[in-house]
Amino acid sequence: MAATGASLFPASFSPVFRPDSTSSSVGKFKSNKISISSWRLAVSTEQAPTTATANTTTTSTSRVSEKGRLEKLDVAEAVAAAATPYEEEVERGSLREYFERSKELIIRSDGGPPRWFTPLECGPPLTNSPLLFFLPGLIGVGLGLLKQHRRLGKIFEIWSLHIPVMDRTPFTELLKLVERTIRSEHQRSPNRPIYLVGESFGGCVALAVAACNPDIDLVLILANPATSFSRSQLPILAPLLDVMPDQLPLSLSYMLRMITGDPLRIVMDSVVKGLPLEPRFGELAKDLGAISSYLSVLSDILPRETLSWKLQMLKSASAFSNSRLHAVKAQTLILSSGRDQLLPSQEEGERLRRALPKCEIRSFRDSGHSLFLEDGIDLVTIIKAAGFYRRGKFIDYVSDYMPPTPSEFKKLYDENRWINTVTSPVMLSTLADGKIVRGLSGLPSEGPVLLVGYHMLLGLELAPLVTNIYLERNILVRGIAHPMAFVKKKQGALPDLSLYDSFRLMGAVPVSGTNFYKLLSSKSHVLLYPGGMREALHRKGEEYKLMWPEQSEFVRMAARFGAKIIPFGAVGEDDIGELVVDYEDLMKIPYFRDQIEQLTSEAVKLRTDANGEVANQDVHLPGILPKFPGRFYYYFGKPIETEGRKQELRNRDKSHELYLQVKSDVEGCIAYLKEKRENDPYRNILSRLAYQTTHGFTSEVPTFEL
Repeated sequence: MAATGASLFPASFSPVFRPDSTSSSVGKFKSNKISISSWRLAVSTEQAPTTATANTTTTSTSRVSEKGRLEKLDVAEAVAAAATPYEEEVERGSLREYFERSKELIIRSDGGPPRWFTPLECGPPLTNSPLLFFLPGLIGVGLGLLKQHRRLGKIFEIWSLHIPVMDRTPFTELLKLVERTIRSEHQRSPNRPIYLVGESFGGCVALAVAACNPDIDLVLILANPATSFSRSQLPILAPLLDVMPDQLPLSLSYMLRMITGDPLRIVMDSVVKGLPLEPRFGELAKDLGAISSYLSVLSDILPRETLSWKLQMLKSASAFSNSRLHAVKAQTLILSSGRDQLLPSQEEGERLRRALPKCEIRSFRDSGHSLFLEDGIDLVTIIKAAGFYRRGKFIDYVSDYMPPTPSEFKKLYDENRWINTVTSPVMLSTLADGKIVRGLSGLPSEGPVLLVGYHMLLGLELAPLVTNIYLERNILVRGIAHPMAFVKKKQGALPDLSLYDSFRLMGAVPVSGTNFYKLLSSKSHVLLYPGGMREALHRKGEEYKLMWPEQSEFVRMAARFGAKIIPFGAVGEDDIGELVVDYEDLMKIPYFRDQIEQLTSEAVKLRTDANGEVANQDVHLPGILPKFPGRFYYYFGKPIETEGRKQELRNRDKSHELYLQVKSDVEGCIAYLKEKRENDPYRNILSRLAYQTTHGFTSEVPTFEL
């Protein structure tokens, strides 16, 4: 379709507008121009990108340069970059930029109709990236994701809805506009998911669209959805507007701050975080000036009649979406703020989770209503960690995975720093010639590599293991994890899936033959615990005892790809805590026996065809008495080559023989560490603290002689 009309472009850019392809007064093309010299957008009255215009907006093989010229983009390089451990960091937008652009758009905007736009700062996404439609809050500017645009634009094709402040499109007509666009894009790419990111009022729109289109593959991400309108302070605003004298502009400003989610608090919180003293006041003055100008413009341009109209729109949207929650089948992620002064968002998030069949929730205790504008909130990280990013009908945990960026890893590492500080891990590895060295230089840099080891009680060894390998060797270890970290059969007493967000962010995948195959075929470093949950939930007297299946589960797959098998042991759980109440004790008490049965019924059960102790996958939480902290020790044994042994290891007896060798090597690694740690003068935390007091707290604490 040829591009016609005008757009929200500065004069140096070619205008891109897409007329409505359906017969509706809401979506028809209007010729009013909105010129914003400091802002680059591709705009549509209704349609998302078409073939004729893709090269100027969101094509994966080209981009618009700062000078408005089309430049070629090497997609292969972009895809390769995304597959490396360090994803490119990008600059985030600022609050001042948000307020200034919003003000300019409000001033120059016409009376309607609502339309879609794509911020060119998003850049071209990677090939086959899903669509993301942003549905804004009540004011409707459409810039609520401005601080997220550059990161989101790398993995999504983004379209934002702009609703002019003076627009009078009824909610039902606005819903039809969004629906037509969604259906059109679904017809063009039926196998590609469509993301609807709804903020406040936009959350109601997203739920309504999902309820009316259950046959379309939608993923909903709802930030403080306004479905709780009737239980908030907002219903009392309309009567107040009717009786408020025209001479009280301050009252109007107060109401506007309520509707926009108190942006003043956002500015204060964002400026204070992590800035030196002098720049702090400079940034504060600039941001306060921007927000003051923004609220002043809103006060001037939004008469009481307009505010009353928008509140009525919100009431209609909330009622419509609530009446159809039963019809929503879409995968949904609710983002709830704990300090939302506009809506009871935390309570509403829990209500929606109970009402929607495929719904998860992430809570942000210290955040306010305008979640996406706050520092520390990164929507890409949230989506990745929740396991919500996919390019097809179902998530592919290998091809859809994106490694953590440096800032994501730093935040994750800082959150788990305490366990590294308390346990001061000792890492040993074995070189190809059999020499044992301190550090991880013995780990092969190139995959496929299979790390096979012992699972400490409750998996205590995992965080130091994965983070230290990543820090020292820049190797991302992809763990094979229990499905309970990814899905629950039903809501109940099992830990919330948010508990495992760091696992997913670091590349863990649910255990399955398919995922194991894909990881090895992609030359990954894979972490495998054959003992699984039974080993991590062992009984009293079973510490450092391997709970492996009778038959080999991984040798022939490793040989198929010529993977190096690295047996390893980890010790130290007995220096951290003592197991005082185990599974056998709990099963003797009726209350805990019932609880274990309930927990087990909520989790996906593994090894249902296995025999012996390894088949006991009952979920429970043992009683552990903390000890004065000792130290963790890891020993990676000599790599076992499977390259060139594919045919040999197809023989069941030969593969079982190698399986027993790996098991024996793991037991040998554990025995070596248990013996050597007795000679570590810094095994106790007090001796380590004394050493660091004199040598510096960032210094590496010595250990036993090798």
